[in-house]
Amino acid sequence: MTDARHVLFGADLSGEPVGLDLRLANRHGLIAGATGTGKTVTLQRLAEAFSEAGVAVFAADIKGDLCGLGAGGNPQGKIAERIAQMPWLEYRPQACPVTLWDIHGQSGHPLRTTLSEMGPLLLGSLLELTDSQQSALYAAFKVADREGLLLLDLKDLKALLNHLRDNLELLGDDSALMTTGSSQALLRRLATLEQQGAEALFGEPALRLEDILHPDADGRGRIHLLDASRLVHEAPKVYATFLLWLLAELFEQLPERGDADKPLLALFFDEAHLLFNGTPKALQDRLEQVVRLIRSKGVGVYFVTQSPSDLPDAVLAQLGLRIQHGLRAFTAREQKALKAVAEGFRPNPAFDTLAVLTELGTGEALVGTLEEKGTPAMVRRVSIAPPQSRIGPLTDAERAAVVRNSALAGRYDQPVDRESAYELLTARKLAPAADPAQPPAPSLADKAGEFLSGAAGQALKSAMRQAANQFGRQLVRGLMGSLLGGSKRK
Repeated sequence: MTDARHVLFGADLSGEPVGLDLRLANRHGLIAGATGTGKTVTLQRLAEAFSEAGVAVFAADIKGDLCGLGAGGNPQGKIAERIAQMPWLEYRPQACPVTLWDIHGQSGHPLRTTLSEMGPLLLGSLLELTDSQQSALYAAFKVADREGLLLLDLKDLKALLNHLRDNLELLGDDSALMTTGSSQALLRRLATLEQQGAEALFGEPALRLEDILHPDADGRGRIHLLDASRLVHEAPKVYATFLLWLLAELFEQLPERGDADKPLLALFFDEAHLLFNGTPKALQDRLEQVVRLIRSKGVGVYFVTQSPSDLPDAVLAQLGLRIQHGLRAFTAREQKALKAVAEGFRPNPAFDTLAVLTELGTGEALVGTLEEKGTPAMVRRVSIAPPQSRIGPLTDAERAAVVRNSALAGRYDQPVDRESAYELLTARKLAPAADPAQPPAPSLADKAGEFLSGAAGQALKSAMRQAANQFGRQLVRGLMGSLLGGSKRK
């Protein structure tokens, strides 16, 4: 699977192994090709090779068969023949250390984040807001920051919007942004999101990144699989927004690593076109910036899609690995796209890249990697090596056993609903109105001020201000959004 420095994933026409230098694995990559050409098996092969090298992996299981990584392979027929043609492979059927996740908690550990962590920029994209609605959302997050209202789940945000609708003075100079129309539109969008089942994504306990990065007991990197077989069809925007959040969270929390022998984490984003389709320009610009910069933090991002044209040119320009499976071109537009794909590789005088693109069989690909100095290597025609894990899904019983025996069992399974904006605002609404004829009861701070005097009293006030400021800093992420930076989660 690997040597000391490379992730090996196939062999060229001469039988020479082809792989990716681990030192360059944070330069990102692309797995592309028409349906049925072998993209999923290539993803599986790379994922288990990274795992064997001690690199953690996070991938979306779109078709439900990538979970076969959790069982040993049983090669037969053409798969066995291909293995026999690769004597360097040292094929050993084995399962990979796999952790299964599911936003709805049905086929894996529940996967959650909070609204405060996601922030208004990503949330606005998820809700597909207009500019005026986005401004109203920012204003709401600003009030939550100032008032110390944690936004953990959708009911928190709905309670805040209803509260602001009746108390516009809390918005101060931003009161003009929260019109009746924008407030109602935000509530309607949140209701639509709930109908799609997206409320399961928001809440606590939220995903902790250290649980993804922690290696298995034998030193292999754990492979974390998100069951997206339903999600990508029923709520594709939720799927894309979660992946964007994960990328942004990693960028924000991980320290700079500089040049390293191998990456910390390899992310595989299947159906990658969903990350960019309909994304507001401001968010797409941020995404392109994060993709460019996150490699210095030891994260390699691998996009899986049908055509390279699904990705922006700014992202394509940053890719150090290109694995291109077969493409079909029947129209003039498709032929033009095919030519653009061929021109994206460094030519190899041994064959015509454009002609080979339409000749590739299942499990074959054109591969462009980087040389040791980081310059593009000549394109090679490669036969992808079969994975050592199972090609095909786990049974329901096998999935249940993986979840039951997971090191994370019990950590995320039960939701926690602690005091946040909904509870605080509900309590305020139910509290009896103060009698204007009665003087207000002395507060705790007043009593402390009566007891303490002079320098001691000033010290108390200073400490209270520092505590309040620290709490405010923890909510900056909710105000600015994780893609814009901010303080780390405490």
